[in-house]
Amino acid sequence: MSLSVISTNGTGSADNGFYIIAFDTLDYKNYLILILSIIYIITLVGNLVLLAILFLNPSLHNPKYLAVCNLAVVDISMNSVVIPQMVPVFIFNMNYVSFGTCFSQMFFLHFFGDMESFSLAVLAYDRLVAICLPLRYTSINTNLRMFLILVGIWVLVFLLDIFPVLLAARLPYCASRVVQSCCCEHGPVYILACADISYNRNLAKAKTLCTLLGPLAFIFLTYATVVVVVLKVASAEQRRKAFTTCLTHLILVLVYYLPVILAYLLGAFRLKLSIDMLTAIMTVFVTVPPMLNPIIYSLKTEEVREKIMKLIGRQKVAIELNNKG
Repeated sequence: MSLSVISTNGTGSADNGFYIIAFDTLDYKNYLILILSIIYIITLVGNLVLLAILFLNPSLHNPKYLAVCNLAVVDISMNSVVIPQMVPVFIFNMNYVSFGTCFSQMFFLHFFGDMESFSLAVLAYDRLVAICLPLRYTSINTNLRMFLILVGIWVLVFLLDIFPVLLAARLPYCASRVVQSCCCEHGPVYILACADISYNRNLAKAKTLCTLLGPLAFIFLTYATVVVVVLKVASAEQRRKAFTTCLTHLILVLVYYLPVILAYLLGAFRLKLSIDMLTAIMTVFVTVPPMLNPIIYSLKTEEVREKIMKLIGRQKVAIELNNKG
């Protein structure tokens, strides 16, 4: 993946790259890479299996699972941007990254991270309509409408993330080119510029508030609305079913937002952690949610769980028939 950028750095060349430096003081860094590799494999297998089940079962071709497919694609893309490039960097010490590759990685890293946040907000919207307006759900939330919502979100996140990256790429980097991170993150890169970076810092803060707290506030608002509506009109059994239905999405939200918020707090306060330890913790926090999302959906969503059990049952029957034959 590459992103073409027009840049002027301190040497007048757009090909002078950066050196990714992290985990130098971290003991057993190879074990960390091994853990991240396992996370990546589980992410790929879990999300691809989930996508295959949704694709092969026409009964699941509805707006809700269109949003779930979107989340699965984002999960795979997110961890594919972060983890594979760490192996040559930290196992084989191939830590040089060209200028264009660095800013390409920066864009996709933040793009898919922000898409994760907005994708959870889309699932909250779907749940809001399903619980509060069940009789009108099929007319309000059609496959076409959900598709257009998802396309709109991809375009919005692209616009939100492209400008900070392009502005950072146009800064002059005439001093240190050593990035204290596991990849080309926005913050660790633009602070290396030998120019005024106050505008870049303020833009990054504003973008973070928009892409992190904006969807989170919307999700909280949808849950508050659901609680009010259910408590007013539902019976005890209906309330139980409604809250059980919300549980899956609530788990997804907590899995994503709590680690991300904690990671930001650790970064802000440092909490007597070394930079390498802080980077390691934040990397794991960022990559775990994409791994857990398909597992949660498979285990906590009855429709998907039934399809998986039927698939496993068919495989067992096929194996038994082959053995008898």
